[in-house]
Amino acid sequence: PPTPVPPTPTPAVTTVTHRDAKIAFTSNRDGNTQIYLMNTDGSSQTRLTNNQAQDVGPAWSPDGMKIAFASNRDGNYEIYVMNADGTGATRVTNHQASDIGPSWSPDGMKIAFASDRDGNDEIYVMNADGTGVTRLTKRHAPDIEPSWSPDGMKIAFTSFGSSSYAIYVMNADGTGVTRLTNTRGADRNPSWSPDG
Repeated sequence: PPTPVPPTPTPAVTTVTHRDAKIAFTSNRDGNTQIYLMNTDGSSQTRLTNNQAQDVGPAWSPDGMKIAFASNRDGNYEIYVMNADGTGATRVTNHQASDIGPSWSPDGMKIAFASDRDGNDEIYVMNADGTGVTRLTKRHAPDIEPSWSPDGMKIAFTSFGSSSYAIYVMNADGTGVTRLTNTRGADRNPSWSPDG
């Protein structure tokens, strides 16, 4: 007799709820732009940063323990990392150029960012502690607003083409740059869906 074929297992679906889920955002409600935190229903809005400079662009680490952001508190925009409660802010870039727009790799080991340190806005990547800075894009157009894919294999970004901003994607090592949008309008701020 033929050997019975076992049924195909059905994957288990796990729903994760985060009672402590938070949203980080920027606001100038207290006189200058700072980083704030709130619950997902808008309650318990709390100021995390408190200085005379501009703190912008918060980006959560994948484990939810850290927030990267850009600040001009030391004279020009640099990337900082702080604990999710606002303590322990540490500058992780140190360059006379502006470093902005941090985006964490899905494994939390790297941060992509934009910088004009080579005379033109380009996408760079570094270790989460600021070491190992590597330039990924080498275009004559401004490249900004990096966004890691959920699998860590790609980075989407914004670049200024011949007449407007467009969305591009590249491999996480900077190879294989491909333009995704081509309109007369400005296409900016790419963000990946959770399934990539």
